[in-house]
Amino acid sequence: MGMRGARKTWIVAAAAGLAVAGAVPVVAAVTQDDEGPAETTARESGERGALVDAEPFFSLADGEAAADELTGNGFDASHAEHGVDLWRLTYRTVDAEGAPTTASGVLALPRDAGQRLRAVSYAHGTEVDRGAAPSVNRGFATAPPVAYASAGYAAVAPDYLGMGEGPGPHPWMDVPSETTASLDLLRAARAFASEEGRELAPEVLVTGFSQGASAALGLGRELRDGGDDYFGLGALAPVSGGYDFAASQLPAVLDGRVAPQWAVAYSAYLLVAFDRLHDVYETPADVFRAPYADTVEELFGGDHPGEEVMAGLPGSLDELLTDEGRRLLAEPTGAMADALAELDGVCSDWDPEAPLTLWEATDDEQAVNENTDACLASFRAAGVDPDRRDLGEVDFEGSRHIGSHVAAVPEIIHWFDGIS
Repeated sequence: MGMRGARKTWIVAAAAGLAVAGAVPVVAAVTQDDEGPAETTARESGERGALVDAEPFFSLADGEAAADELTGNGFDASHAEHGVDLWRLTYRTVDAEGAPTTASGVLALPRDAGQRLRAVSYAHGTEVDRGAAPSVNRGFATAPPVAYASAGYAAVAPDYLGMGEGPGPHPWMDVPSETTASLDLLRAARAFASEEGRELAPEVLVTGFSQGASAALGLGRELRDGGDDYFGLGALAPVSGGYDFAASQLPAVLDGRVAPQWAVAYSAYLLVAFDRLHDVYETPADVFRAPYADTVEELFGGDHPGEEVMAGLPGSLDELLTDEGRRLLAEPTGAMADALAELDGVCSDWDPEAPLTLWEATDDEQAVNENTDACLASFRAAGVDPDRRDLGEVDFEGSRHIGSHVAAVPEIIHWFDGIS
């Protein structure tokens, strides 16, 4: 979430099809012949997290240039002390069904901050256009990694599957694939940082906004559970997440507490994305009214800017959804219920064993605050007592939801700075 403008055997397939790499080697294998050594690097291997390509994205010469970049995009620049170099990394990962694929993301490294750096993994909010992802869209999308890097951290920002330069449609709100894409980018970033003479410390500080809040929790759990041989979880700072779709978010969408334009967009995106993975309807006409049944799946194919997507949708849920479409959201059963249970499990039955703070805005118009209530209740049921930070009535371009993102970044930097 955070838009501006039936799972198959994916775990088994991932284990069978690709090595689940821990520390990604810079040199995976070496052979010898009469011509001398021939290296097969990780860029040529099939390992998850193997670096395929690294391209310079843009650079900011010093802290003043980084501050100008941040303030120009509406972000606080009080922590900007270092110049920043950003790269677009393309790396190997697995898709939502466990098959080999590639994805892209950003690595931002601070200048003059030493050789060994603590890593911040930042997961962005909802976008419908692959061209709006951090690695291909300098501006608002890259401001958070610039903020963390200019404060002295190595910032890693996945685009997710099907975004940026990754192939295929984006599996929206699919925590398992957000988790694998995030972890594998960390592995690729570690390998590339080593090539640059830098070292990423093993304890990762994990944050994310809206859709990225769930992604952050997914990555946090994977790191806590030993999903990587090198990286572990240092702290968690999710912001304004949709942690409880079935019992909190979807009721708010349907009863008008979520602003109508967002209710329509999120309902359409959820149904289309879930059908691609979980087969939740037979045909679009079962859940979408004419003429939208003929256009909505292509509209959410990843190749339309947000403005085009919003223009292609109606102004109300009554115009968008059939009775069956509304029922599927109000009283989910079968594959829809199973998919929502997987999504809504991000806060349940686990202990991060690391500092955890949940951030939100007062009266969020997109991700209702009941989501955070439910997440806190789930963690407390597991014996965990997270901090909760209400950022207040923050606003950015008319949105408290986006405002929470902008307001949280400097607060989270300050919080991370206090974690040893």
